[in-house]
Amino acid sequence: MKSLPLFHRLAGRPVIVLGDGPLAEPKRALVERAGGTVVDTIESGWDQGARIAFVALDDAGQCEAAARRLTALGILVNVVDRPELCDFTTPSILERDPVLVAIGTSGASAGLAKQLRLRLEALLPSSLGLLAQALHGARAKMRARWPDASQRRQALDAALSPGGPLDPLRAESAGAVESWLDGKAQPAALGHAVVTLASGDPDDLTLRDARLLGSADVLLVGPGIPQAILDRARADALRRPLPYEGDLPPGLVVEIRRA
Repeated sequence: MKSLPLFHRLAGRPVIVLGDGPLAEPKRALVERAGGTVVDTIESGWDQGARIAFVALDDAGQCEAAARRLTALGILVNVVDRPELCDFTTPSILERDPVLVAIGTSGASAGLAKQLRLRLEALLPSSLGLLAQALHGARAKMRARWPDASQRRQALDAALSPGGPLDPLRAESAGAVESWLDGKAQPAALGHAVVTLASGDPDDLTLRDARLLGSADVLLVGPGIPQAILDRARADALRRPLPYEGDLPPGLVVEIRRA
């Protein structure tokens, strides 16, 4: 991964957009959609505390000069169609407010990112945002039912899994959060599981193995495990070499071994 995906809050904040033509208009719309205030010049943007800028000038030399000046001021820069001049790139965005799915290719192909977004648009129901809002509203109740963070996370993983009571691809899941909590939702089973790799190709992972990697609180990693496999695990999962003799925090512990 050559870029770190982040969601930056822009509501009420100034953002510099240089340019007036068709390349600049989508950037202006993007900033305004996020609640930001478009500023037309570097000077006024700097005075107002802008920290992000889009450069969409017609002249390539002017783009390079503007990018250098903005960078010297410590402002993060995106130059349209010039990834080599960019500090950041803009993803293709799928919105189910408050859910945002951002697809990027580090500037390699905006067309590919767009087509992936269109495929996902057909898969994700419009009610996905309502499900997110319902889960947010139920946070206190979930904490009361599962005070342990690991059990809470595992219970939610099980509910949101394919075919689960809160499967996010089912439109009716948005209205099922309260009944799930008030019904037969059980404490998640924590403990120890083993993933034995058939190969170093993540596409060869079974559904069970992919689920365990995505849910694990602790990974015990055997020798020679490819990074491509580890990339399928939770980014914040604790990683330790296998074998490991020390104490581990409570949660779902998954060993990853080669066949």
